[in-house]
Amino acid sequence: MAPGTGTPESGGMTTRELFDILREMKRLNIVGGDVMEVCPQYDNAAAITAWAATNTLYELMVASLM
Repeated sequence: MAPGTGTPESGGMTTRELFDILREMKRLNIVGGDVMEVCPQYDNAAAITAWAATNTLYELMVASLM
């Protein structure tokens, strides 16, 4: 769940599922990726959406180095 977005998707994939997919994609020739939206005023006090976005970018960068 990522509450810090303008268009939350109920029943969408979890951050853990996303990271599992990204880690499996390391075998592919990934040349780009982006994070679409983080809206801090909608995020909770723990900033879980911001953390998820940061970790997603990290996973994309690591995948591109492999």
